[in-house]
Amino acid sequence: MRNDRIEAKREAESLDEPAREARDLAERLGLEPYPVRYWVVDHDQMNELIAYGGFQRRYPHWRWGMNYEQQKKKDRHGLGKAFEIVNNDDPAHAFLQESNSTADQKAVITHVEAHADFFANNEWFGLYADRGEDGPNAAARLERNADRIAAIAERTDVDRDEVERLIDAVTALEDTIDQHSPVDAARSVEEPGVAADVSDGDDDPLAAIEARIDDLDLSEEVRRDVFDDEWLEARGEGIEPEEPRPDVLAFLRDHGKRYDPESGKAVDREPWETTVIDAIREEAYYFAGQKQTKVMNEGWATYWESVMMGGEGFAGPDEFLTYADHMSRVLGSPGLNPYKLGFELWTHVELRAARREVTDKLLRVEGVTAENFHSRVDLDEVAALLEPHPAIAGAGPATLDELADLAAAGDSRVDAEAVDRALSARDGSGSGPGEGETGGDGDEMDVERYPWKLLTREGLAERHYVLSRPEHRGALRNVSREALEEQARYLFDVDRYETVAEAVADVDRTAGWERMFEVRESHNDVTFVDAFLTDEFVREGNYFTYEYSRAAEEHRVASVDADDVRKKLLLRFTNFGKPTIVVLDGNFRNRGELLLGHRYNGVALDEERAKATLKRVFELWGRPVNLATIRVEYDDGEVRRAKRRGEEPEGTEVGVRLQYDGGEVTEHDLDAETESRIAADDVDYDTKPDDWLA
Repeated sequence: MRNDRIEAKREAESLDEPAREARDLAERLGLEPYPVRYWVVDHDQMNELIAYGGFQRRYPHWRWGMNYEQQKKKDRHGLGKAFEIVNNDDPAHAFLQESNSTADQKAVITHVEAHADFFANNEWFGLYADRGEDGPNAAARLERNADRIAAIAERTDVDRDEVERLIDAVTALEDTIDQHSPVDAARSVEEPGVAADVSDGDDDPLAAIEARIDDLDLSEEVRRDVFDDEWLEARGEGIEPEEPRPDVLAFLRDHGKRYDPESGKAVDREPWETTVIDAIREEAYYFAGQKQTKVMNEGWATYWESVMMGGEGFAGPDEFLTYADHMSRVLGSPGLNPYKLGFELWTHVELRAARREVTDKLLRVEGVTAENFHSRVDLDEVAALLEPHPAIAGAGPATLDELADLAAAGDSRVDAEAVDRALSARDGSGSGPGEGETGGDGDEMDVERYPWKLLTREGLAERHYVLSRPEHRGALRNVSREALEEQARYLFDVDRYETVAEAVADVDRTAGWERMFEVRESHNDVTFVDAFLTDEFVREGNYFTYEYSRAAEEHRVASVDADDVRKKLLLRFTNFGKPTIVVLDGNFRNRGELLLGHRYNGVALDEERAKATLKRVFELWGRPVNLATIRVEYDDGEVRRAKRRGEEPEGTEVGVRLQYDGGEVTEHDLDAETESRIAADDVDYDTKPDDWLA
C-alpha cells in the first residue's frame, strides 16, 4: 500500500508542469476556469469516485455499492475505463487515472481546464452555484449532507431501513425538480434531524380554511358540528396549484405525509424525514446543471482539448499518435455521442460567426452587393488573404526575429515581453533555441515546447482561424444569396472599402471564438440544439432520425430533415430526456389525493416504470396518488392491414389515469378537461434562455 502511495505521489508530481502550462495556455485562449486541484488515483479509487458521482463522500445508501460493482466490472472487461473525473466546484477537483499514459494525462488535463471554464461561466450551473460569496462549495455541501443523513441513520429512535426506504423514494423522483429555478427554493437545514418550518401561514391550506371559517362568525356548537376535525383534515391535506407545478419533489416535501400501515392513515412526517428530502433535493439541483448541458459541456471541453493538444502541440511528437487514438475513440463512440455532437456544433457556431464577419466586411467593398457577391468577389483570393501571417502560424524559435519585428511595430498579436525574453535567452546566454531560461515571472521560457507563450489571444485566434482550416476553406461558397440579402439590409452608414484586400485586413479573427464564449454563458443543451442545429449542419454532418417501424418490425431511417432531427434531439434533452411530470391537483376529487400530469409531447410513457415510480410517490404523499397521461393504442386489424400495404398504422391517442392507493395500480378513464391540460398540440420546449433565466 505504501509503495502505491509513493507511486501515485511521483505520478502527481510529474504532472505539475503539464497542469501549470495547460492553465497558462487555457487563459491565453480566453478561458476563465475555476482553479483546479488535480489528484492521481488508482483503478479502485477511480471506481469508487464514479460510484459516488465524482465525490469522495456521500450519504449512506445501498446504491453506491451497486454502482461500484457495476463500474468495477466495466473496468475489468475494458467496457468503460474512466480517464478522469472532474466536479463542478470552486476550486474544481479533478481525479486522474494513475494508469493513464502521459499523452492521456495531458489530454485529460486540457479537457478538465475547459470543463472548469464551463462550470464557472455557464448560467445554468449558476442556478446552483450563485449562493453567496463562496460559490458552489459542492464538496462541502455534499459532505455535510452525508454527515446529516448518517447521523439520522445512527439514531436509536430511527429505523435505518426506513431511512434507506425514504432515500429510495426521493431518488426515484430526483429528476422532477424545477431545473429552471434556483436551488434556493430548497430549505436550509442547519442541524442533523431538525427541519425548518414547511411554510408560513399564508401558504398553509388548513390555516386558510380555518381563517375563512372564523369569518363566518359561527357559534362554537355549529362550528364543531359542521366543520369537525375530520372534515378540516380532509380539506387541508392538499392544495391545487393555480398553474401546473413542475417541482414535484418540492410539492411533496411541503405538503406530503407518511402512510402509517397500522392506522391505515396518513400521518405527519418526522422532522428527520424532511431533512433527508431536502438534502437529496439539493443534490439533485447540483447535478441538474451537468445533465442539462452534457452535449455543450463535453463538446466545449473536446473542442479546446483539440486546440491545445493538437493545434498547439501540447502532445509532444512522441505522444501525438497516442493522443490521436484517444480522441478518435472518444469521438467514434456509437449512439448519441455528446462529445462528437457537441464538438461539431461548437465548430459550427464558430464557423457561422467567422463567416458572417467576413461577409459583413466583403459586402462593404465598393460595387459588391448580395446579388453579385459570388460573381464579383474572388473567393480564392479571400481564402489566401485569410491565411495567418507566416510568423504567427509558425511561432517558435525559428520565427523569433520576425515576431520581434511585429512586436516593435506594436502588433497586438504578439506578446512583446515574451518575445524579448526569448531573444535574450537565445542571444544572451548562448543556449540553443528551445533551452531558454527562467523568466522574471517564474515561468520557464521554452518556446519550442510552448510556442503559444509568444502570442496573445489575438495571435492564437489567427493561428487557429476556422476559415483557414482545410476542411472549411470552401465555407464562403456555401453562403446563400438569401442570407447575404438579409445581412446586407442591416448595413447602414458603415465604412466602405475600395478593395477586397482592405476589407479582409479589417476582419476580426476572434469573432468565432467571441461568439462561442457568448453562447457558452447562457445556453443549455435544449437551447443550443434549437438555435444552432441548422439545415446546413444536418446536411453536411449526414444526420438523420430513425424510428421503429411497426409495419416492417425493424428500425428504419425516418427523416433527414433538419426540423425532424432537431425535434428528435430536443425530445432527448428536454427535462434530462425524462418525461415531464407536473402537479395538477393536491386535493384531487376533494379527497386529499394527489394528481400528477404527464406533459404529453407525442412520446408515450414507459408505463411499467411509471407505475413503479407512482408507488414511490405514494410513500412521500401518504394518500392515494394519480397520474394522468396519454397513450397511443393500435387496433390489431389496422396493424395487419398497414403491414400488407407497407405503411405505418395510425394509432389513437387515449387519455388514462393511473391510481395507486397502497394496493395495486389501477387504470381509469381520464376526464376530457384533464386530458386537455396535459396534451400538447405543438411541442413547446420553452427554448429561450432569457425567459428561463429571468
